[in-house]
Amino acid sequence: MSQSDSKQDVVAVRPDREIMTRQRLPYFIGISGETVGARGLSMHMVVIPPGARAEPHSHEGYETGIYVLEGRVETRYGNSLEHSVISEAGDFLFVPPSVPHEAINLSATEPARAIVARNDPAEQDRVIPYRISPA
Repeated sequence: MSQSDSKQDVVAVRPDREIMTRQRLPYFIGISGETVGARGLSMHMVVIPPGARAEPHSHEGYETGIYVLEGRVETRYGNSLEHSVISEAGDFLFVPPSVPHEAINLSATEPARAIVARNDPAEQDRVIPYRISPA
């Protein structure tokens, strides 16, 4: 990945490998504090394999914007993951700070891809696993 020491440079980043996130989904890291010295933004591509789902989690103290490039994804959210929204290619999705949620690829045969932007340059540091309390 490209990185610059100067705060005045415009930097192009081409992700060269995927990483497995705390959400248990493959990410291709783009813009972050680590890759380009961003101070208030991260932006990546997530791939949800066919039939896969993220581990339930929340983002402590930062907002997330998602733009779905390919596929159909169900996002379950709330204290018991009792609410649901389905997004598909061309849709934007907003996740407020600290809201428990999980993403599920609704296709058993095709991956879903999305661009994820957050107002935290080191967003994985504050991804908090979420466990639903037994009733």
